[in-house]
This record gives sequence, C-alpha cells and structure tokens, in this order.
Amino acid sequence: MNITNLTTTQLRTIVSIKEQIEALQAQIASIAGGGGEIPTPSGQEAPKKRRRSAAVRAKMAAAQQARWARIKGTGATGSKPARKKRKLSAAHRRKLIKALAKARKMRWANAKAAKPTKKKDRRSSPATRAKLAAAAKARWARARAEGKTRL
Repeated sequence: MNITNLTTTQLRTIVSIKEQIEALQAQIASIAGGGGEIPTPSGQEAPKKRRRSAAVRAKMAAAQQARWARIKGTGATGSKPARKKRKLSAAHRRKLIKALAKARKMRWANAKAAKPTKKKDRRSSPATRAKLAAAAKARWARARAEGKTRL
C-alpha cells in the first residue's frame, strides 16, 4: 500500500480507524490491568478453579521423582532396580532352531503334496453357443420384418 497515492478522505478514514483501535486497546488494558480479572457476561459466576491439596501435590512430586530415578538409574527413592534382560541358553536356542526347521519342512511337504485344483472351464459349450446364435438370428429376423434397424 502506497500512502502517496491515497486521497485525503482515505487518509482521514485511516487516522480515525487507528484512533478507534488505540481507544479500544486502552479500554482492554484498563480492564485487564486494573482488576486482574475480566468480568463474566450477564453477572454469571466464573466456575471455581479446582486445586489439589498440598498432600496430593507432594505425593505426585514423589512419584515423578521415583519415575525419573528409575529411568536414570540413580537415587535411592525406594525404586526397584531395572530387570536384567533374559537370554536364551545355547541349548534351548538349538532346540528352537531344530523345531522351526522341522515345521518348515512339514509345511513345504504339505504344499508340494497338495495338488493344484484345475480351473473350471467357464466357456460355453458349442451346443449352448449354437442355441444363442439361433435365438439372436430369430430376434433380428423379427426386427427386420417390423422394419427396424436397431433392436
């Protein structure tokens, strides 16, 4: 927006709008700055803010500290030490590998043994095609007798 191209009436309008904005901002500042609370419309009471008791806040803080101590692995706030990761023994790992190999062999044997079913031939038989052709010829013969060029 170039101010040099504006008319005097447009400039006056801009100045009056800016003055209105400044007046409204002053009103907002006096309301919010003076009392600290913005009044609710039509005399309704604002809902009461729920606050937790000091005891509950202390319990929450202790629980959070314990969680952080457990994560970081520090502090003696009564937290349990982190569990050691369980590992398979070498003998059990070999046993599992053998069982999986056996299951794989059985699955492949079953897949090879299952004969693929032959797809059903969905084509019409020659007799059925002949019947359909005869019916179409009869329809066209009737249509031509009536003088039609389309069915």
